[in-house]
Amino acid sequence: MNEQIRSLEPKVLWNHFADLNAVPRPSKKEERVIAFIKAFGEGLKLETSIDSAGNVIIKKPATNGMENRQVIVLQSHLDMVHQKNSDTAFDFDKQGIEMYVDGDWVRAKGTTLGADNGIGVASIMTLLSANDIPHPAIEALFTIDEETGMTGAFSLKGGLLNGKILLNLDTEADNELTIGCAGGIDITATANYSQVKPGNNAAFTITVKGLTGGHSGGDIHLGRGNANKLMNRILLHLTKEYGISIASINGGSLRNAIPRESVAVIAADEKNAAKIQESLISLANILKVEYKVTDPKLTITIDVAEMPAQVMDAEFQQKLLRAVYACPNGIYRMSPEINGLVQSSNNLSRVLVADGAYSLQCLTRSSVETEKQDLSSAIASAFELMGAGMNFSGSYPGWQPRPDAPIVQLMANLYKEMFHGPANVNAVHAGLECGILGTNYPDMQMISFGPNINGPHSPDECVQISSVQKFWSFLLETLKRIPVRG
Repeated sequence: MNEQIRSLEPKVLWNHFADLNAVPRPSKKEERVIAFIKAFGEGLKLETSIDSAGNVIIKKPATNGMENRQVIVLQSHLDMVHQKNSDTAFDFDKQGIEMYVDGDWVRAKGTTLGADNGIGVASIMTLLSANDIPHPAIEALFTIDEETGMTGAFSLKGGLLNGKILLNLDTEADNELTIGCAGGIDITATANYSQVKPGNNAAFTITVKGLTGGHSGGDIHLGRGNANKLMNRILLHLTKEYGISIASINGGSLRNAIPRESVAVIAADEKNAAKIQESLISLANILKVEYKVTDPKLTITIDVAEMPAQVMDAEFQQKLLRAVYACPNGIYRMSPEINGLVQSSNNLSRVLVADGAYSLQCLTRSSVETEKQDLSSAIASAFELMGAGMNFSGSYPGWQPRPDAPIVQLMANLYKEMFHGPANVNAVHAGLECGILGTNYPDMQMISFGPNINGPHSPDECVQISSVQKFWSFLLETLKRIPVRG
């Protein structure tokens, strides 16, 4: 199946991508891909090093005639988001991604593809291994753990890189030149609760699935359904109407992915079983209408389950459902300065309730640091009222746009020349490593670009073949035009 991928143009790039995708590389488990990239650089007899965090740096001298050009840092992250459909049997820790060609797109079989940021990594590998592509001196920076904390970027020390221009290859639309991004913070609410024996004689499993999901930054403005919020809406409705008891909730998976699925086990009076099922069908139909555009595959089901040994006490259940209801989700504020840019948002990414303990996770983003903190306080307030302990971690800064930077002007003009129309020079709501890298390299000019990638962080992820070709030609021409050192 992956042989289809190896025959695509440019072949060297796609072959590197196929090789990379054969290596399991989940965030926080990058040991194998670090070793893979290290061996790659050393096999080319290039200066290769690994810093204390696991970031890999490979340096390649300029080609003949370009020795006097400015040194370029090419940067992409090694890790990928691991998401799969519930009916897909796949072990991310042991298997390579199974890819196939679908017209002008490359997709994976029921899992994330890893084009985010694997195409960027493969592009840099292609430049490092080439002997027929003109370029200035290159410092290739492969960071780790971008998707779940950006710890690689945080840990990169100053002085390791000499380049004054950084090209980040992690943008997902080929007509965009990204020059700014939002910062983020992880929020976790945890506590224990009392359990009681169910006073009911029937049990059911409620499942919400088929939501579109997607990137919790780049797709948050699309108004897609959040499985955790939809499940909570269902459970509160059934609690009010039929006095159900909740045994467990398991919704969402990763902080940076909009939740696509949630499963809850409930107990209820058997005499209400038919009414509960009818009520759920009615509410499901309402939700399908509300989300028919953004989530056309939404399904909500109820099935008979084994009676749980214990359920939440009623008082806690009321507090939990109302706290989740009160938790902000989606867009919090649009930018008043940049048209169409989400300024602040929250993704209620994970709800896990079972065996007397609960954990709720959010990823809060904002391009304004003070507003990020304010939104974090609003979220914490909802859960502190129910006695939760709050933990704030993984905070990272945004990236302040510099539209007048020479590399921005060079690439904007080049894009217009090559593709006969202006590029969309913008800032994004997603998190990029540039803001963090800039803390130790404040004088470095930075810009991000890449090919068209749809559905990142979800099993619908795909990358456009023709767009990779466009991106690749733009990257090569950019390298030819890097100015001489001042």
